[in-house]
Amino acid sequence: MSLRIDKEQCTLCEACLSGCPFNALEVKDDAIYVNESCTLCGACIDSCPVEAIEIEGEREVDVSSFADYKGVLIFGEVRKGKVSGVVHELLGEGRKLADELGENLSVVLLGHGLEDQAKTLVHSGADKVYLYDDPLLENFLDDTYTEVLTNLILEVKPSIVLCGATAIGRSFFPIVAGKLNTGLTADCTELKIDHEENCLHQTRPAFGGNIMATIVCPYTRPQMATVRAKVFKPATVDVHHKGEVIKKTFDSSKIKQRCTVKEVVEAIEETINIADADIIVAGGRGVGGPEGFKLIEELALALGGAVGASRAAVDSDWIPYSHQVGQTGKTVCPKLYIACGISGAIQHLAGMQSSDVIVAINRDADAPIFDVATYAIVGDFNEILPLLIKKIKAGL
Repeated sequence: MSLRIDKEQCTLCEACLSGCPFNALEVKDDAIYVNESCTLCGACIDSCPVEAIEIEGEREVDVSSFADYKGVLIFGEVRKGKVSGVVHELLGEGRKLADELGENLSVVLLGHGLEDQAKTLVHSGADKVYLYDDPLLENFLDDTYTEVLTNLILEVKPSIVLCGATAIGRSFFPIVAGKLNTGLTADCTELKIDHEENCLHQTRPAFGGNIMATIVCPYTRPQMATVRAKVFKPATVDVHHKGEVIKKTFDSSKIKQRCTVKEVVEAIEETINIADADIIVAGGRGVGGPEGFKLIEELALALGGAVGASRAAVDSDWIPYSHQVGQTGKTVCPKLYIACGISGAIQHLAGMQSSDVIVAINRDADAPIFDVATYAIVGDFNEILPLLIKKIKAGL
């Protein structure tokens, strides 16, 4: 496909130049030209008042071929022998999508010794669980997981395939989409069925979280998306839900493994994982340095919570990346989020603004964090946190 500009029809009003978000159009020799920055987004077509621009060679969709693709398939990520929490969140949302389509909801589970885990997925709403139980799958490897999942998708032909936007999901899911020659939307925060277009509308933050982009995959199937953790509510457990566990095998001799796992080293957390925490105490640039996080950690420990951080604090090497909350870190949804010295950049808010209660402590009364805070405390956290810790330890 390519962008074509009718030079005879074009009036050189330059409306398309201001309408292009990628600066892909320029004026040369009394004509509009397209440069290599063009993404064929179509914004210039909408902005042209004389309809002098069109996309040539647009694919015609053979909708009849989509009839072979039915159902919603979820990749059941496993960590340390247990299904990750994001899988249960995907099951909750996947169940809604499948019911709206009148189709099945299935999960693919890769690992070793996971039969009991497979049964819990049925109770969480799965109609089918494809279980690959093999010692070679106990530890995640791109090559192996990609080959197994790609072959299953080609076999069962789901219309929609979902995966958590985790380190594992981000690592191999794009490779699967590439092998299937289909699209992939990353870090979705909303999924909806458009029955008129027969497409899944996949919404995600774009341009640093300043806008929300809704993306569709109209030309190919399956429609694939990764979803951030803590965006959707977990599926309701129903022990009476009927489903089947289908045991699958794969031919390991056909998989070219380019690496092997020698050892799995887990990061040591002084408190619980922020993704699972009900209470998070987070620090930003305003805490001043690594010593500032000692108070943050003390309060988190007193509350039985976890320590979080903004990107600025992580980039300054004050605290490891595993604590980062935000668009480029983890999305969290605790019952209580205490933000200390965090200004409230949109990228950070994207990862925590759905928290039930937000307490913001900042010396700047105009800090953006106060716009989303349930309770705002203007002041120095070095003075406020010791008082809070003392009260909590004394039983309030």
